[in-house]
Amino acid sequence: MAGPRPQINKAHKSRFSSKASRQVHKTSRIDKSRISKPDRNVTKGARAARIQRNKMVRDQKRAALLKEKRASSASTSPPRVIVLFGLSASVNLDALAKDILALLSPEGTKATSATVASPDYKLRATVLKAPHGDLLTCMEMAKVADLIAFVTSASSLCEEDMSVFHVDSFGSQCLSVFRAIGLPSTAILIRDLPLEPKRKQELKKMCLSSLACEFPEDCKFYPADTKDELHKFLWLFKEQRLTVPHWRNQRPFLMAQEVGLVSDDCNPGKCTLVLSGYLRARSLSVNQLVHLSGIGDFQLCKIDLLKDPFPLNAKKGPELMDSDELHDLQAIRSLVPDPLKQEPLLVENIPDPLAGEQTWPTEAEMAEADRIHKQKEQKKKILPRGTSDYQAAWIVDDTDEEVSGSEDDEVDGMVLDKEENGFSGPEGSNYSDLDEDHAVSLDLRNSDDETEADTAMTEGENLTREQIEDEIRKIKDAHAEDEEYPDEVDTPLDVPARKRFAKFRGLKSFRTSSWDPKESLPPEYARIFAFDNFARTRKLILSKALDMDQGIKEDCVSVGSYIRLFIKEVQVDVASKLSVLAKTSPMLACGLFQHESKISVMHFSIRKHDSYSAPIKAKESLIFHVGFRQFIARPIFSSDNMNSDKHKMERFLHAGRFSIASVYAPISFPPLPLIVLKCGQGEASPTAVAAVGSLKSIDPDRIILKKIILTGYPQRVSKLKATVRYMFHNPEDVRWFKPVEVWTKCGRRGRVKEPVGTHGPMKCTFDGVVQQHDTVCMSLYKRVFPKWPEQRFPVLDR
Repeated sequence: MAGPRPQINKAHKSRFSSKASRQVHKTSRIDKSRISKPDRNVTKGARAARIQRNKMVRDQKRAALLKEKRASSASTSPPRVIVLFGLSASVNLDALAKDILALLSPEGTKATSATVASPDYKLRATVLKAPHGDLLTCMEMAKVADLIAFVTSASSLCEEDMSVFHVDSFGSQCLSVFRAIGLPSTAILIRDLPLEPKRKQELKKMCLSSLACEFPEDCKFYPADTKDELHKFLWLFKEQRLTVPHWRNQRPFLMAQEVGLVSDDCNPGKCTLVLSGYLRARSLSVNQLVHLSGIGDFQLCKIDLLKDPFPLNAKKGPELMDSDELHDLQAIRSLVPDPLKQEPLLVENIPDPLAGEQTWPTEAEMAEADRIHKQKEQKKKILPRGTSDYQAAWIVDDTDEEVSGSEDDEVDGMVLDKEENGFSGPEGSNYSDLDEDHAVSLDLRNSDDETEADTAMTEGENLTREQIEDEIRKIKDAHAEDEEYPDEVDTPLDVPARKRFAKFRGLKSFRTSSWDPKESLPPEYARIFAFDNFARTRKLILSKALDMDQGIKEDCVSVGSYIRLFIKEVQVDVASKLSVLAKTSPMLACGLFQHESKISVMHFSIRKHDSYSAPIKAKESLIFHVGFRQFIARPIFSSDNMNSDKHKMERFLHAGRFSIASVYAPISFPPLPLIVLKCGQGEASPTAVAAVGSLKSIDPDRIILKKIILTGYPQRVSKLKATVRYMFHNPEDVRWFKPVEVWTKCGRRGRVKEPVGTHGPMKCTFDGVVQQHDTVCMSLYKRVFPKWPEQRFPVLDR
């Protein structure tokens, strides 16, 4: 039996397959080929081009990686710096360093210095031991380390929990500091493991589980007791691609292996400091300035290119050199700076005290004075009968009184923001008009007529000063728990508020009101430098440094060279102290970019360190570690306001949030890490990490405003009006601050209407009903600047 027939639908009667092909039949055959769909070969060509482009990118990355690996492992590269850091005081670093140096040293020789060349591993390394408890030395070693080997011991298990490896307080503090500086490649070495394999493996797993959260994910754990285990570690270290912080590769630096002095007969009290070591990161020019860590910036008088004292190929050089032989190395080539190209050592601008003086009036000013004089002569005065011309010259007009009053207000008083029409001052004198952005006005609803209670003299006119102070103290104690308004200040009783707060002004809006950044600058601003366009200057200087590093110039020495720096005009006592400190702590010298010796206003993004609980007050002397540089600064703290060009000052650095620290400091181009240290009570050297952060910008025009809030309390309330007391203590202060807007803690806004009585109460009108328990506030602002430090660099009392 035949099956069912398949269903056949009727074809669609549409003539054209699509709208795009309706006009094809009207074109010729040649035009049809032009508008036809692209062939598959075109798609294949685009795909092939995309594949080829991706392949080129991979090849370029592979070539760059191979070049970096060859440069780091070649015989011309500087020795790799291995820093051994004990996580607890019980770790014996001396035995571990001795074992590593013995393994790297050629057979039959003994290492006499921290740097050794191993032909077996084809590796040159410098092994440094971080002294436990010395924070500054550990920080300096971490700045130059290519590998930080954190050493722990199986005997340092916690007594409370035997499955947790102990990290003491100093180890935790240094770990947080290393993270803030930027961790290079890291490894964990475990010592004092038992010989039993099962117990050894258990302790290794416990170490991995308890310490893995403290280190990066790629950090590996190595047992380091036997020679075979250290051999495995060194072999993997030799093949490992090292990663260092980005900021370290921007500037050339040298870790001195030898420090010497050369007396200078021309400059008594000064000498030439001689540093010898391997140049790292980038090429160094003899015309550049160098910074000695913690000492300052200096010029170079000569650079000697020396023979490598630790060659990787033992056939081409001596097998071993001691310190005396290092001192006697002969110079292969010497570089002398060019006086026309050498960067000048300019730190501060020397202001001319007569630069702003005008010794003789110009012709335009003389013509303006003549015109004003003629107008005064032509103006008719209403004089008493019988007054002579001589007597009339001594009679002052009302306009003259107004002009003189406004001038006195501008010189002795505060600058207030007003509307275009202005606010009338006391006794008919007018305040000078300012911009509309500064206007302090309020569109208030029509208030009722004054009542007898409002116009009457307020109570308490006959109170003594002690009674007033007691009453104010009671009210302040009742509001002491209110932490939402930390800027409140008391108006003094013995000093008029118009004099005590003469430098403050009111703002209609903190966000939108304008503030001239060049207005009323302190004398220190005549000593600093500023950039017209900081981003463009930074980009240009970094590009020049890159060109100098890639090119071959006669005044430069290449990376990996063993050189001797002659730093001129160093104080003799400082140089002798450095030669002693260099035996226990690494002495660093880094090259500086153009303009990096000049002083400007630098801003750092900063937060309080978790381990520091003491308060950090603004304008307090702190030691800033910015990259390789160290200096003393007295910062002011402010909030980072993203929506305005004005930023509110903070009196203390609060924990748990970021703030901006502004200081007078030598210019440095970001990115750079920041470590802030503070000396303890009775201690000469800093031992506490106060804060960490990074360099944000360099901008002397950043406006930082100090805010104060004057408070008063309603005495009588009548709908939209209130009589406020204890904000001011005399009617002259009320008239002086009358243009400034007032507000309450419950959200009302208003303005001062007039003083009442002789003890400072005032009438205020508001945009709503004021509660009797409310507090009336007035916000005033003043621009603040960092404090110039008395001492620029830390004292070497370590």
